[in-house]
Amino acid sequence: MGEVVQHIGKNVKLGKNIKLWHFTYIGDNTEIGDDTKIGSLVHIDYGVKIGRRCKIEGSAYIPPLTVIGDDVFIGPGVIFTNDPYPMSPKMVGVNVENGAIVCAGSMLKAGVTVGKKAVVGFGSVVTKDVPPETVVFGNPAKPRMTLLEYLKKKKAWEEGG
Repeated sequence: MGEVVQHIGKNVKLGKNIKLWHFTYIGDNTEIGDDTKIGSLVHIDYGVKIGRRCKIEGSAYIPPLTVIGDDVFIGPGVIFTNDPYPMSPKMVGVNVENGAIVCAGSMLKAGVTVGKKAVVGFGSVVTKDVPPETVVFGNPAKPRMTLLEYLKKKKAWEEGG
C-alpha cells in the first residue's frame, strides 16, 4: 500500500475522528469539526469552516469564505464559488446550513445560502438561496418539492417501490 499524500496548511483545526482520504488539500486557517470525512482529491481552501459529522465526497472544491454546518453531505465533484464577478478583489462565500445535502456535480454561486435540511439535486446550478427543507434541482436550480415529499420518495425507493 502506498503512502497517503495530503496537504494540511498552517493553523488548521481538525476535530476528533477526522477521516482524510488520499490527495486531500486543506488550506491555512481552516476548521473541520469532529467525525467529518473528506474524500480523495478534495480541495478545501484557506479560511473555510466545516462542521461536525459532515461527509465531503471526492473531487469537491470548497473555496475561501465557505461555511458548512453540521451533518452536511457534499457529493462528488461539487463546486462552490466565492467570486460572483471574476476577477474581483471582493469575495463572498457559500453558506450551507445544518443537515443540508448537495448532490454530485452541483455548482453553487458565490453568496448563496443552502438552508437547513435542504437538498440540492445532482448537476444543479444554484444561483439563488435555497429555502430550508426544500428540494431544488435544474439549471438554474428551482424548488421542486418539500423535504417531506423527498423523504417519502426516498423511503419508497429504498423499499423497492
